[in-house]
Amino acid sequence: MNCTQNRKIEQVTDQTLVIGMDIAKQKHYAAIVDARGRVLKKLFPVFQSRFGFEQFYALIQEAMREFGKTEVIVGIEPTGHYWLNLAHFLEEKGIPLVMVNPMHVKRSKELGDNLPTKHDAKDALVIARLVKDGRFSYPRILEVEAELRAGSTFRESLVKERNAVHNQMIRWLAQYFPEFVQVFPSFGNLVLAVLENTPFPMDIVDQTVEGIMERYRQSEGLKCPQKPKI
Repeated sequence: MNCTQNRKIEQVTDQTLVIGMDIAKQKHYAAIVDARGRVLKKLFPVFQSRFGFEQFYALIQEAMREFGKTEVIVGIEPTGHYWLNLAHFLEEKGIPLVMVNPMHVKRSKELGDNLPTKHDAKDALVIARLVKDGRFSYPRILEVEAELRAGSTFRESLVKERNAVHNQMIRWLAQYFPEFVQVFPSFGNLVLAVLENTPFPMDIVDQTVEGIMERYRQSEGLKCPQKPKI
């Protein structure tokens, strides 16, 4: 056992209230134990809302007074992004949040009753006892990193949406104006101006070059098109 593991174990003392939480989409479940793993309170739900978190905080304060504890630590098994709101709330309240390895949770359940089945009460209690044994890690929930992750996800969705629209345009051009891609092999501002003003062959068949260029010059964000050099 290394020094880091020892420090984690020493963080949980007789004065520490240990809370294990099973994270879900709308309703989490929590179990409270002491430093020896003895259950202090029955399993209870924590709703995924500001009001639910405030109720949870009030219950923590009540339990600390009832059992004479001066410290508290909350442990979770991370599930997608559903734990982030809780993490920010606990950070505001100055309550440390730690994470346990999902594989450790699974193995600990099997050691307890030889059944790996999913159960909120069992999971929350297993998580709490892993925390009191120092088998946890510290999450990274920096604001800048969270914003970067959100921005990256939003960018990916925009890229997918743009590609979907691009593919639709290619299909429509193949049906109604197959010669278009021979003239414009790649899409740019000029291509968008052409599709906006003259989407079909009949729109340009009787037009002069000067007339078409004048229509394109009126498009927003397009530099003045020039005649091709011969």
